[in-house]
Amino acid sequence: GWLQGRTVRKGGHSSSNSHTRSSTPQVQSTSTTIFGGGIKDPSGRTSEYFSMDDQCPVCKSDRYLNPKLRLLVSSCYHKMCESCIDRLFTLGPAPCPICNKVLRKLAFSPQTFEDLGVEKEVAVRRRIAKEFNKRLEDFDDLRSYNDYLEEVEDIAFNLINNIDILATEARIAAYKAANAALTSLNLQREEAEALALKEQEDLERREREARAAQLAQQEQQERDERQREERELIDKLETSQKDAHKIVAKSRIAAAKRSSARAASSSANSGLLGMSFGADYAKLLKTRTNKVTNNVPDEPHVPFQDDWYAYDDLYTVRVDGYDDIISEAVRKDREGIMRAGGYKVEEAWNRALLTAVAGLNVVPLSGSDQPKSLGDADVV
Repeated sequence: GWLQGRTVRKGGHSSSNSHTRSSTPQVQSTSTTIFGGGIKDPSGRTSEYFSMDDQCPVCKSDRYLNPKLRLLVSSCYHKMCESCIDRLFTLGPAPCPICNKVLRKLAFSPQTFEDLGVEKEVAVRRRIAKEFNKRLEDFDDLRSYNDYLEEVEDIAFNLINNIDILATEARIAAYKAANAALTSLNLQREEAEALALKEQEDLERREREARAAQLAQQEQQERDERQREERELIDKLETSQKDAHKIVAKSRIAAAKRSSARAASSSANSGLLGMSFGADYAKLLKTRTNKVTNNVPDEPHVPFQDDWYAYDDLYTVRVDGYDDIISEAVRKDREGIMRAGGYKVEEAWNRALLTAVAGLNVVPLSGSDQPKSLGDADVV
């Protein structure tokens, strides 16, 4: 027969997509240096961005000319291939060929996101989160906490957009020196919470496994019971002289009773299992350190109950009403169709009088130079 051959590109890209994201580079590294960094996924592997359209901005080499092309990102967030990095930075620190910032060879890291702006923002926020890790319970009120969050966002915005870098770094250094103890304490809290969360997930996993095992055991018992009942029914039909319909009906009634009894016992067992795991989780919560907070609760704002002046002493709504042509149709509506939405003529009169007396102290735009005082106003 014919020999069927297959061309294999070592380290090549096997998919038809032009953009991929994988846990390992799709091409072999051409450098002897092991570049670290990058953003790791929950499994601990570094996800590296890969594109067939990649091109080195320094030497203009692309993946068509160099199938083993691998681009890395510098600390100034400019991409270069490994060949350019080895050529420019092997002898020591050198300026970046794009922005002239002094770089080191080991400062390059794999690219995780397609957009380098996102790459920079993620790195900046990861750095800021390690230092600025205060919580709500570390402040006296919610307003102080919101001011702190706004300050953190200002610092992150300046670093991301290269605004006042020196002043921003000085702010970070001052905050780090003033809050070193609290930062360390919060790091310990985060580690304790992560450990407690892991223990809780382990408890839930064991509970699911125990319930699954219990359910499988119950199903196996039910299958064995049904087979036994079928054999007993067949034996009775073969040996008994009674009517077959009566034997089958009696067997079905007995099977239904046993099935209901098994369902009740299984629900009771599952409840006991849940109670046992609930007790374990309660013990886990008791072992955690209780948080001592000094929060001062903010008084909620209640609308229409503020201490404000409503000019109530300057007017009184007449009980017998007014000669109002606009509201005459509403007042004559005996069926209440026009008042179905809660409309009241008295509220309209009250609003009109309030608007009238509220403007008594306002200086007119034209006319008399002397404003009319409230004492000279006619009582409505």
